[in-house]
Amino acid sequence: MISEELQHKQDILEAYLQGLGSVMLAFSGGVDSTYLLHEARKMLGDKAMAVTMNLASVPEREVADAIDFCQKEGIRQKVISMDQFKIEGFAENPENRCYLCKHFLFSTLKKLAVEEGFDYVIDGTNLNDASQYRPGLKALAELDIKSPLRYAELYKADIRELSREVGLPTWSKPSFACMATRFPYGQTITADKLSMVEKAEDYLFSKGFKQFRVRLHDGNMARIEVLPENLLKLFGIHNELLRVFKGLGFTYVTMDLAGYRMGSMDEVLGDKK
Repeated sequence: MISEELQHKQDILEAYLQGLGSVMLAFSGGVDSTYLLHEARKMLGDKAMAVTMNLASVPEREVADAIDFCQKEGIRQKVISMDQFKIEGFAENPENRCYLCKHFLFSTLKKLAVEEGFDYVIDGTNLNDASQYRPGLKALAELDIKSPLRYAELYKADIRELSREVGLPTWSKPSFACMATRFPYGQTITADKLSMVEKAEDYLFSKGFKQFRVRLHDGNMARIEVLPENLLKLFGIHNELLRVFKGLGFTYVTMDLAGYRMGSMDEVLGDKK
């Protein structure tokens, strides 16, 4: 049973979605977008459609999860492959890379929404995102992309609780941000390096780690972040891990003693955030 306050937020969300009429959702298959798709389908039926972007910066397992969910729930979905390296500035990885990328991607979604007859494009931004360095939010505002979860003042913890209440399998799913966030600003992003990071994270996932990041520094140095309580577990497999990571092309493999935290690449920005 959810609290009265959380029920109130859910009521606000559902009324807002109903007022939009018809929506095309940028669906990643993560915690936020899965709950939002569930609610959009509940309120709008077939007037809610999912679009999953198959990108170099998105792990294949995440795309597969998104497809699997829509197939099981009978939700209309379009999967579109887009070349992020055609986005001006993406490979160069400036501090506003997220803005450049989201502006390009969501401009494409807006055109697709018009073609498919949907009134609005929506995304899974929540209230926590407002407190992080998120240059992509500027792009969403400029393009009039609606963020119903943020409108309803739902935090990530709220969304997990509501997801568990309705039986969504993603309620406890770890957060996996765009893999471009694994690179320091100004370090060139390439398809090969994205693939290295994805395979390294797939390995950690196979070893039972849930919340983690593999950051790539100075060409081929891996900086691994796991939850503080998992640091000893990580060290316990260091020989195998070193062999696997070097096989993937990493020259140096390091463990970040500060542990996993969101936006660690933004720490160098200081007051500019």
